[in-house]
Amino acid sequence: MSKRLEGKVAIVTGAGSGFGEGIARRFAAEGAKVILADINGDAVTLIANELGDDAVAVAADVTRKADVEAMIAAATGHFGRLDILVNNAGYTHRNRSLLDVSEEDFDRIMAVNAKAIYLSTLQAVPVMEAQGGGVILNTASTAGLRPRPGLTWYNASKGFAVTATKSMAVELAPKKIRVNALCPVAGETAMLDRFMGEDTPERRATFTATIPLGRFSTPEDIANAALYLVSDEAEFITGVALEVDGGRCI
Repeated sequence: MSKRLEGKVAIVTGAGSGFGEGIARRFAAEGAKVILADINGDAVTLIANELGDDAVAVAADVTRKADVEAMIAAATGHFGRLDILVNNAGYTHRNRSLLDVSEEDFDRIMAVNAKAIYLSTLQAVPVMEAQGGGVILNTASTAGLRPRPGLTWYNASKGFAVTATKSMAVELAPKKIRVNALCPVAGETAMLDRFMGEDTPERRATFTATIPLGRFSTPEDIANAALYLVSDEAEFITGVALEVDGGRCI
């Protein structure tokens, strides 16, 4: 590895599996010190132990202010700064009619996919501003750009992530804080069966048929895109919602 993140301190939420795990592992391989945050504390502890002394696990529910405060404090307490914040934790309802999604599921979707960005921003921005800048990366979705039936309330939450990213980018630019978003297509993660309604060969074939490059996204795909957007190579890029989707949004 080229150590493109040498000397950087990063927080990755939802780092216990899927895209978040892939991002955290790639950042660590590129020289970053990483706080792995997840509601599943056991999962991130195992990964952090594997990554070594420059990785710290934090059990955190990103919808709770106290947990987010503790997550940010872990970065500054262990490593003295915070250069990169990846708001990756996500939640979705199962693919179904918009009339059949429970209020409980709706509230959880909006809390994890929207409110968590608000809470983490309030805590991270003062730290980044004081040290002269930083990068925030929000995991949105192609669902926020090209919504389709069956995931309406999830789509709406990811539309929030895209719009918030663009507005944050403009407002935080004078503080030298860049803000971008990733928009993955459905991927090989634990939420795939919810996106499809059920995980069957037939459903997989139907979904992949809508992706010109003919496959789902992988944690490696998303980690590669995340690495570029948070690196110094992207220092003039802000407010972008990058489609990592095999052509799905065309």
